[in-house]
Amino acid sequence: MSDQPVRPLSEDDPVVEAVLTASRALVAVAARSIAAAGGEVTLPQYRALVLMAARGPQRLVELAEALDVNRSTATRMCDRLVAKKLVRRSRLPSDRRTVRIALTPEGRALVDGVTKHRRADLARILAQLTPAQQEEVVAALMTFAVAADEHAVPDEDSIPDL
Repeated sequence: MSDQPVRPLSEDDPVVEAVLTASRALVAVAARSIAAAGGEVTLPQYRALVLMAARGPQRLVELAEALDVNRSTATRMCDRLVAKKLVRRSRLPSDRRTVRIALTPEGRALVDGVTKHRRADLARILAQLTPAQQEEVVAALMTFAVAADEHAVPDEDSIPDL
């Protein structure tokens, strides 16, 4: 990432505090966008929906891996999403033992609605910054995303139509 040596940080380092504060603000934006879109889902459930939207139909074990949870946790989460009609399960004709999960049209509409609300909220917040500050935010957050290995998750703009 950089030619500079990495320095260890303590939990109370100012950079850790700043990112923690920013993460609380971003979680609040995420929660507001889910509530505004009428989604009665938790943040982890919403993340599962985004991953399904980005990756298409997949096996439950693949979703559990992507979410970094055990299979039973992913199964319970999907049970709740199926009950909310946001996800559907189907078996492969070639292997009836394999269950695949995919978004329903309602699940896709929820992801789209949340994304729309989140973008509007972020635009409102970021409009309060000067153009130079906005550029600094872009650079810092892109660097942070790479360090967090979050660049591997597709942007919601790249989610294919299902």
